[in-house]
Amino acid sequence: MKPNVSIRTLLMGVVIIIVLAVVLLRGDQLVELAETMKQGSMIPLVVALAIQLGKYFLQSIAYTYAFDAVGEKYSARNTLPLVFGTFFMNTVAPSANLAGITLVVDDARRRGIDSGKAGSAALLMQITIDTGFAVIILVGFSAVALTVGIPLGWFALVLIDLAVVSAMVGVLFLGRINIDLLKGILGRADRLVTKLRALMKRDPLKPWVDRTAESFAEAAGLIVANPKPTLMSLVCSIGASVCELACFVLVGIGFGVDSIQALVCGYVVATLFAMFSLTPQGVGFVETAVTVAFTTFGESSAAGLSIGLVYRSIVFWMPFLIGAVLIQMTSTFKGEKVLTASKDVDLIPELIDDVFEGSGSAPSEDAAPPSSPKR
Repeated sequence: MKPNVSIRTLLMGVVIIIVLAVVLLRGDQLVELAETMKQGSMIPLVVALAIQLGKYFLQSIAYTYAFDAVGEKYSARNTLPLVFGTFFMNTVAPSANLAGITLVVDDARRRGIDSGKAGSAALLMQITIDTGFAVIILVGFSAVALTVGIPLGWFALVLIDLAVVSAMVGVLFLGRINIDLLKGILGRADRLVTKLRALMKRDPLKPWVDRTAESFAEAAGLIVANPKPTLMSLVCSIGASVCELACFVLVGIGFGVDSIQALVCGYVVATLFAMFSLTPQGVGFVETAVTVAFTTFGESSAAGLSIGLVYRSIVFWMPFLIGAVLIQMTSTFKGEKVLTASKDVDLIPELIDDVFEGSGSAPSEDAAPPSSPKR
């Protein structure tokens, strides 16, 4: 048997084991879900499901524009498996979403795209996703505040996401404005990581600060030089967030909740907890947070729990299971030959190795590392 075939077989086995483990560990939630869905109105729930699928198609188109912004072509037919595949990888290998971006970069490299440009496209995609979400919650909260009113404290949620987006954009363009300052910041981060690795009895990382700063500067230059595809990627990402918000609202309507305050705030809470929770994709925390958010606005805890369970089945269980299947369609898991060599702009390789050592799976033995976390 050829070596590449055995590696693919091994990876497929790992995927199956991980899927079964997650399903078994959270099987009680699936039983609750089946009983809960019987209590809701099916028409809004079916429409919510269809709209959520629209989100993933928009994200696949956003990926094509992100690659276009760095001067590369990537068809939506190839990016759609990556949308679900990155979700799956980020769930089974909690790593600030580095695992999913590694998959994107490696898949692109195997299709003949320079790994440095692929990392830049992945970083741009992440920025548009977080910016799209920030735009939705800013507009949504402002509209609710000006119409029916909303407690001022809830705007703290907006500030959290805006801070994340600002930090990502700032780091990216700092390399173009003042690369020495960026190298200084990354150098301090490197020293901190070195100390943490020493405590874990690991060797220091190979030099990565200069390469990372230069890659960020290059990415910023490419994005500035191609504003139209960058803007289109952002538009698609905003549309994807609108789809997800509509999905949450329809699930709420399906269970008899029509309070715009509760629905908008519930969606924001669900998304933020999925982004920043200690568990993969906020498993176990999002449902509780949504229930608390709904009771804050006078809705029953039963309604909040039902909405949380059904919404999470659509935005977590569905893409997770689809991702376990579609990830087999990526070049990485097909074991296709690498068409481009890894360049010095590859970012933080040893950190990525650590990610997959901890998760028990890896895209490939020569996979190119990514540049930034993804939601």
